[in-house]
Amino acid sequence: MARDVGYVSYQNYVNTASYKLPVVVDYLVIAGGGGGGWDTGGGGGAGGYRTSSLTLSLSTNYSVVVGAGGAAGANASTSGSQGSTSTFSTINSAGGGGGATQSVAAGSGGSGGGGNRSAFGSGNTPSTSPSQGNNGGASTGSNAGAGGGGAGAVGADATSSTAGGAGGAGSASSITGSSVTRAGGGGGANGSGGTGASGGTGGGGNGSGNVDPGNSTAGTANTGGGGGGGSPAGTNRAGSSGGSGVVILSYSDIYTITIGSGLTASTTTSGSNKVTTITAGTGNVSWA
Repeated sequence: MARDVGYVSYQNYVNTASYKLPVVVDYLVIAGGGGGGWDTGGGGGAGGYRTSSLTLSLSTNYSVVVGAGGAAGANASTSGSQGSTSTFSTINSAGGGGGATQSVAAGSGGSGGGGNRSAFGSGNTPSTSPSQGNNGGASTGSNAGAGGGGAGAVGADATSSTAGGAGGAGSASSITGSSVTRAGGGGGANGSGGTGASGGTGGGGNGSGNVDPGNSTAGTANTGGGGGGGSPAGTNRAGSSGGSGVVILSYSDIYTITIGSGLTASTTTSGSNKVTTITAGTGNVSWA
């Protein structure tokens, strides 16, 4: 049956530039991942992962920051660095914690970094509600790093001196129209003739080992993945850096977004929604 004239008139009214209703924006805000630890280090924790919706006013600026990944640990006296915070409006996601070395504890963050040795245990998540991620794993092996925590799972413990702990898995989101997993934790390294561990699904970097593949890898850019821990055998003894974060915004296609010059972004269409993916920078967005 055809819509009545009153309904059509109402839709035309709310869809005009002057009378649109406040915009409801679904968001996914992921911070930068933590860097991997130095010399049989733990994997970096994934950047904090937050997703929900906000009702926002039109013609109003809202702040956006895309957090960078944390640097790898530079020496035995430093753990991997924490990733940087990502922000959208009132939503802040904490950077992932850095992976431990053999003498410095893992860092806390959106997800915690992986530990090394029982005395230098796993990093923890911040006491935020809702949760942004998971704790890193702990290590009881003298030459193995544990996995960094991921958005979807804790990092694996390193229970042997010949194998690192795998990074925790990330979480899947369909905000872009298809399911994508992001924010995996970095894999822990091994320095005693064994293998490094795999990063968590969703962009976590691999830890290095004394056998193939030898080198750690960085967290994948724009996933908030943690960096892999480094080992003496690899050229990346310092481990690898965390992946940068991302801010993804989905809203009705009746609205037009304005993106500030300090941001790198692209907009696509998914059904009746527009989806704006912001991959770098600091600036403002607004809708009309």
